[in-house]
Amino acid sequence: MRVVLAEDSVLLREGLIRLLEASGMRVVATAGEAEGLLRAAEEHRPDLVVTDVRMPPTHTDEGLRAALVLRRQQPELAVLVLSQYVEERYAAQLLSSAAGSVGYLLKDRIADVTDFIDALRRVAAGGTVLDPEVVSQLLLRGYDDPLERLTPREQEVLKLMAEGRSNAGIGQELVLSEGAVGKHIGNIFTKLDLAPAEGDHRRVLAVLHFLKIRNQA
Repeated sequence: MRVVLAEDSVLLREGLIRLLEASGMRVVATAGEAEGLLRAAEEHRPDLVVTDVRMPPTHTDEGLRAALVLRRQQPELAVLVLSQYVEERYAAQLLSSAAGSVGYLLKDRIADVTDFIDALRRVAAGGTVLDPEVVSQLLLRGYDDPLERLTPREQEVLKLMAEGRSNAGIGQELVLSEGAVGKHIGNIFTKLDLAPAEGDHRRVLAVLHFLKIRNQA
């Protein structure tokens, strides 16, 4: 897997390079600011971009905005964004830009190397990965919206879907059979008015629906 890495902290950037390459990935280019990321992604056409949200010169959302530009220019490009803090609107922006091959994780998640590398591989394979802390904060807001139609168990299932878990993974976490998980997911689709439609990935749409509502509240 060919990776472009954007991170302005030299120490963290070098640590990530070693971590990724030790896991069998090839870091083809690095950048310390958003413009450098855009140039590197255009030149190298990587399989995956890993970028910080906050980068020079303002250290606000340059990395996130660069990621959104890249998704428009290269829709097939997998992008995983790292952030120091829970910033829900950034997660919603990125995940609403396309269905699949995107992720948003807190930097603390890097400490669990196995889970972090697994998240990178899931995003590169077309999955959607959202940090559990972001999901938890969104679910705890309690705004008046269609998500309130869901039972507590269905909200737990949707939370794990947003984290990128498979049906088997959700079943293992909640001690449910895959059949029971499938029924809960079917109920979620129905309650969120996500009817089957050609070309739509309802699993991702459910998560995006969830994020858009929370982001607008």
